[in-house]
Amino acid sequence: IKPTLLKGRNDMRVFQEEIFGPVIAVTTFKDEAEAVRIANDTEYGLGAGLWTRDINRAYRVGRAIQAGRVWTNCYHLYPAHAAFGGYKKSGVGRETHKMM
Repeated sequence: IKPTLLKGRNDMRVFQEEIFGPVIAVTTFKDEAEAVRIANDTEYGLGAGLWTRDINRAYRVGRAIQAGRVWTNCYHLYPAHAAFGGYKKSGVGRETHKMM
């Protein structure tokens, strides 16, 4: 599968569902508050990434995003043995702890 970049709006399916594969969905925002609203406007929250040169903004926005993991200026870098239970309707879920 070739890496794919999709530009669109937050109401598109690719923005509202978890997509697994070499795919990135990109949209625009007017300010920091709108960016956080867009990031959190989903039933899922497996992971998120943010890019900034401002360390204070990285901390503030990283804490505001409702995701199990939030990477700053990179994506998907973590130790394989690190514990993780998902967030919202993602993964096993640390809120509900349901196993199949």
